[in-house]
Amino acid sequence: MSNVTADEAGLLFSNAARWADMDEWHARAAELRRTTPVVRVERAGFLPFWALTRHADVFAVSREDSTWQNTPRSVLGPEEEWERMVGSGMPVPATLVHLDGDEHRKHRQVTNDWFKPAVVGRRQERIDELADLYIERMRELGGTCDFAKDVAEPYTLRVIMDIYGVPEEDEPLMLELTQGIFGAADPEFMGDAEDPGAKVLETVMRFVQYFNELTEDRRASPRDDLASVIANGEIDGCPMEDVPRLWYYIIVATAGHDTTSYALSGGMEAMLRDPSQLRALRDEPDLIVNAADEVIRWTSPVRHFMRYATRDTEVGGVGVAAGERVLLSYPSANRDEDVFADSMTFDVRRPDADKLLSFGVGPHFCLGAQFARREIRTMLGKLSAQLALIEPAGEPSWAESHFVSGVKHLPVSYSFRP
Repeated sequence: MSNVTADEAGLLFSNAARWADMDEWHARAAELRRTTPVVRVERAGFLPFWALTRHADVFAVSREDSTWQNTPRSVLGPEEEWERMVGSGMPVPATLVHLDGDEHRKHRQVTNDWFKPAVVGRRQERIDELADLYIERMRELGGTCDFAKDVAEPYTLRVIMDIYGVPEEDEPLMLELTQGIFGAADPEFMGDAEDPGAKVLETVMRFVQYFNELTEDRRASPRDDLASVIANGEIDGCPMEDVPRLWYYIIVATAGHDTTSYALSGGMEAMLRDPSQLRALRDEPDLIVNAADEVIRWTSPVRHFMRYATRDTEVGGVGVAAGERVLLSYPSANRDEDVFADSMTFDVRRPDADKLLSFGVGPHFCLGAQFARREIRTMLGKLSAQLALIEPAGEPSWAESHFVSGVKHLPVSYSFRP
């Protein structure tokens, strides 16, 4: 394969349509790791950045939070869209992902207790119930379904909305808004919007209306749910400010759903390619913990985050000046041949699956990692035990998004064991 030029690398990371063919994407990323693992990208319409493709470099930047900061813009996007957002009056993103240092730590503490392993473990019974519900729906569908749309998507959505305390009748709206944030460039999710930037603006304003009403309700009548915790959250003894509170709602609602949904559907797609993997889970149930990590490594639904250098430094032997930014490519890092033996093979027995970087490293380690792992383990464990057969019933398709994406349609045919 020919070397990947800097222009091609720019398209690889910033062009949403490139993520619709993941086999080709990974082949090009592997070539970058081999020839130009730290590549300078200067693409029209975007501020310049360095793309990091190796595991070691992504890991090093992620853990050095004094040298590398998330603020102000953690997601790659065209300058025109950023300027339009700022000029529109839309609240500029200020999520846990965008914050640094003490500000990040204080905001994370608002909900941290809800995501501790012991607390998450106490919700296992409810996760079991919801997994059983959607497996029963598979049975009712009579042997064919779109696994991504009929199982992975509603199951993971119901888990996070159950924790939030959002009523079930509002779930379709939450799904629509999540896809409007993460999949705005995908024609299937764009709706009537003129372009992806317009779709994001429209979606955020609808989130504002919904979560402002939710805040009023939970302040007047707090409940034992995550929405009440955020609505009444305090920073330094004072109520959380409106913009950080809004984005707190948005990041938990969206990141807590779409990422896990894409991991689950992508993991099933990998096991359709190699049916021995699902059989291995049936025959050796103890593999399920490792299998969940392999699913997350393989799918890497969060495609990137950006970091800004606070001082002159270097990454992978390449000098980066203060103020310059780097793109952390999680899908590429998670296929790095120097870390993962036979990295382009999906293997539920993989001994190094736990070296995945999908959840980040250090202070910004994903708050919902425990939930994501439990949801995947639970569903795959139950399916591997109950399915007699599952096969492709059509071609899968991937969401066109350079930030969060994965398998959006997965037609399957199946039968259950007696």
